[in-house]
Amino acid sequence: MAWQPSASLDTLAQRARLLGTARTFFTTRGLLEVETPGLVAHAVSDPHLSNMATSLADGRRLWLHTSPEYHMKRLLAAGAPDIWQLGKVYRDGEAGRRHEPEFTLVEWYRHDYTLRAMASETCELIAALAAAVGRSLTAPAFVGYRELFVSAVGIDPLTADATTLCECARTVLGSSLGMELEKGLGKDVDAWLDLLMSHAVSTHLAGTEVAVVSGYPASQAALARIDPADDRIAERFEVFCAGLEVANGYRELCAADEQARRFSADRATRTRLGKPDVVPDPALLAALEAGLPDCAGVALGFDRVLMFLLDLPDIRSGISFPAGS
Repeated sequence: MAWQPSASLDTLAQRARLLGTARTFFTTRGLLEVETPGLVAHAVSDPHLSNMATSLADGRRLWLHTSPEYHMKRLLAAGAPDIWQLGKVYRDGEAGRRHEPEFTLVEWYRHDYTLRAMASETCELIAALAAAVGRSLTAPAFVGYRELFVSAVGIDPLTADATTLCECARTVLGSSLGMELEKGLGKDVDAWLDLLMSHAVSTHLAGTEVAVVSGYPASQAALARIDPADDRIAERFEVFCAGLEVANGYRELCAADEQARRFSADRATRTRLGKPDVVPDPALLAALEAGLPDCAGVALGFDRVLMFLLDLPDIRSGISFPAGS
């Protein structure tokens, strides 16, 4: 039976060095390190995420969190200063060279930060981690989501319909698209955009060490605000390292009524996709109702950054043991 670690001891030593670097980065900037529960009372409604369920001896059904976001926002609504957290999160159904169902996430929130400032700080953290393993990265590139799509596949993602996106996918993906996948995506514009982004568009960033992509469609806002200057766009960014998505950031939505509306839309989408219904977390809505301060937040996949910086072939090469081993 295989018993040895999936990462070399040298890699694990470098991982430890980077974990220390992350803590130093946030401590020197004055952020408060927090810990929130890994076991939570409510699953997330996001149709693209799946929580893992567990039960306690008293019969309560709980969930392993996919992100500490909800509890960290509750801390902010209770008056917490700028905060950060490093810990394990869990997502069912995610496996592959770049995925593990259990992985390490760095998440932090800044009061009164613009989206650009938050994206810049994310790049500064990546640069600090790179320096800790002897790498010097080029300055990050800032790219618009729309411009990236037009350049990569000749499609305007803010106006294209599902039929146009499907035809584009047939052209760029060929036989790898498959009839079953095409039928499953149907008329879901965002699903087609996600497919093209992951399989055709982000590959155009493979030659760029660090790229910040912003200007995502409002339909992909998740928990982000809508851009007040253009209601077609969400105040959201993602960071890519050599084409690998490593971070996702928002100017955070503060309106409880809008968040409740998005939860309802998520539930409708889950029903349409045949996924289990999820009761929205009332504690998050209560925190937003009490008053979430103006803030921006970002979640960074630590294992993926390690994979990029050490040029590892897959995510398991950077962790001691894969989940379930």
